[in-house]
Amino acid sequence: MQRFTISLDDKLAQQFDGLIAHSGYDNRSEAVRDLIRERLDRKDVDELATSQCSAIATYVYDHHDHTVMERLLSVQHEHHDLVVTSQHVHLDHDHCLETVVLRGPTKAVRACGEQLVALRGVHHGRVHYIPLASEGRGHRHPHGPGAKHKHFTPSS
Repeated sequence: MQRFTISLDDKLAQQFDGLIAHSGYDNRSEAVRDLIRERLDRKDVDELATSQCSAIATYVYDHHDHTVMERLLSVQHEHHDLVVTSQHVHLDHDHCLETVVLRGPTKAVRACGEQLVALRGVHHGRVHYIPLASEGRGHRHPHGPGAKHKHFTPSS
């Protein structure tokens, strides 16, 4: 474990302490570690430095606009190999929230996630990426007859 010191002006330190308290962190160090991990993950995905990733795309849309629902489903079906699951939530009489979990090659996952949140009629769209690394074992192994596969774990 390495220790380093940073300097913050009083206002920024107060805001950070408020964030820490609101988020439930026990201390500043854990909050800073999470911020660094988040930024490194984003950098890896942005630079395609990792070959595989998982992502969560979330967005809101007006369910009375049937064309947006058709476009969203069309994108998900076009990328059925990347879509792990989706969840649909009714927020009120007019709006729905969907969450789509994606997993696969980083470039393809990023393109699919960005396409979903950029569709006309989608509001509040965001995509959160989690870079994946191949397990250290580096070999395929079976879990059952003909079910050989390789595991990918969150990069550290």
